[in-house]
Amino acid sequence: MKVMHYHFGKDGGAERFFVNLVNALHDRGVEQRMLIRPDRSWRKDIEACGTVYEGVFRRVSLSRFLLQARMKSVLREFRPDVIMAWQLRASRFMPRWDDAFRLSRLGDYPEHLDYYKNVQTLVCITPDMADKVRKMGWSRDIEVIANFTRAKPVDAVQRSELQTPDDAFVVAGMGRFVPRKGFDYLIRAIANVPNAYLWLLGDGPERDNLVKLVTDLGISDRVRFPGWKTNAYGYLAAADAFAVTSLHEPLGNVCFEGWGAGKPTIAARAEGPSWVMTDDVDALMVDCADAAGLTAAIERLRADPALRQRLSDGGQATLRQRFSEDAISAAYIDLFQRGSASR
Repeated sequence: MKVMHYHFGKDGGAERFFVNLVNALHDRGVEQRMLIRPDRSWRKDIEACGTVYEGVFRRVSLSRFLLQARMKSVLREFRPDVIMAWQLRASRFMPRWDDAFRLSRLGDYPEHLDYYKNVQTLVCITPDMADKVRKMGWSRDIEVIANFTRAKPVDAVQRSELQTPDDAFVVAGMGRFVPRKGFDYLIRAIANVPNAYLWLLGDGPERDNLVKLVTDLGISDRVRFPGWKTNAYGYLAAADAFAVTSLHEPLGNVCFEGWGAGKPTIAARAEGPSWVMTDDVDALMVDCADAAGLTAAIERLRADPALRQRLSDGGQATLRQRFSEDAISAAYIDLFQRGSASR
């Protein structure tokens, strides 16, 4: 089985899953090549899995046509069984290459379907996303395949690295700093929990606004912005709890990160977390944009070590039973095989 990936993403949860899946497929004997943006911090994490090409796809530019010509030459030489595009921009780049099965993975709800004209199958990460794509008029094949995480408990970083006391109760959040991630509500919740600390792992256009909010609330001594971490698991291991506060979240890899690191999770009832998580079994669920609810959940976890352990155990059980690497990788390989056979 030979797979050609097109991925023009930057840094975020979708990129973490791309790295995870490429490595999982490599471990299972799939031959792969990958086209990605230049200078990605995670390139080193996929280089052992196959040849990596770099290029930028812009709407109208000479570089676009040069890149298309270059990759057609690669396809003729590599002769992949499968071409897999990751999200909208890469799907626009998808050639009509009849010698390969062509699919696109949707990590979010598409605004329209115009860019998927050369795609045979859409992979949606939740049933809700698949339903919405059907309602938008997609009549070709759809598969629902969720994400998985490779996060495992690892040695914790020293809290002193982030100027945090050893006896503090630490909540970690992780993701791209954009409004839909709801980090402002998490900051407001931390402001209401005396002596609790917050580590926000990530970066993005909202960084300055989040830093200003922290300053305005007078909690700069309790909130840390370590930046984007390609391997954040040591930081999660050093925290006491993990929070997913998205106002809109189809099924980001972030839904699984806290569980994989063995941490109790607090999650807002966005689309993906509501499908994946069960309140008081593997997470504490609160309404979206509910700072008071987040405050109550943080206080509840801080006061109850037994609850923290029960939710951690429940999260890891959910990962094993529904979202394991073996199950998700097998689903992709089965899809590749069926699609290739149908040619």
